[in-house]
Amino acid sequence: MKHVIRALAVLMFGLSLTGCTDDPPTSPSPAATETFVVNLSTASEVPPIANDEAGGSATATITFDLSKDSGGYTTNASMSVSLTATGFPNGTALTKAHIHPGATGVNGGVFVNVGLADGEVTFPSGAGSFSKRGITLTVDQANAILGNPAGFYLNIHTARNPDGVARGQLTRAQ
Repeated sequence: MKHVIRALAVLMFGLSLTGCTDDPPTSPSPAATETFVVNLSTASEVPPIANDEAGGSATATITFDLSKDSGGYTTNASMSVSLTATGFPNGTALTKAHIHPGATGVNGGVFVNVGLADGEVTFPSGAGSFSKRGITLTVDQANAILGNPAGFYLNIHTARNPDGVARGQLTRAQ
């Protein structure tokens, strides 16, 4: 009987070892990007712009650079914004640019600051462009925008229109 118990103990010990592995750590998936296009209009601001900046408009591309783990979950995020504007009065200077939560016609608080300094971008002839790269955002911010891009808008601000001069909803690029 002792031999049977000893044999069972050896067998159980051996079985327990077969479940032990030194699997290599999970490696991250390759970096991923998500791109959005935004058509900014002064008429889309709430309320719409009715002063001398009302003729302005802009188009923007927002690119999210995402690091993901092997399960596909985002572990790190940053973004880049490139914007081209036209139709503004000569000498218009931007004061801010942000992404806000809010559906069309609904204003929301600042969600992601693009990092534009007051007066950093001016339109001497009423048109111009800027690019900002490596804008840090949290994984939660990235996931919120990625999960519902139409629920967020980008807008730019001027001294004449400090609450926003042109705005557009984020649309996933095809």
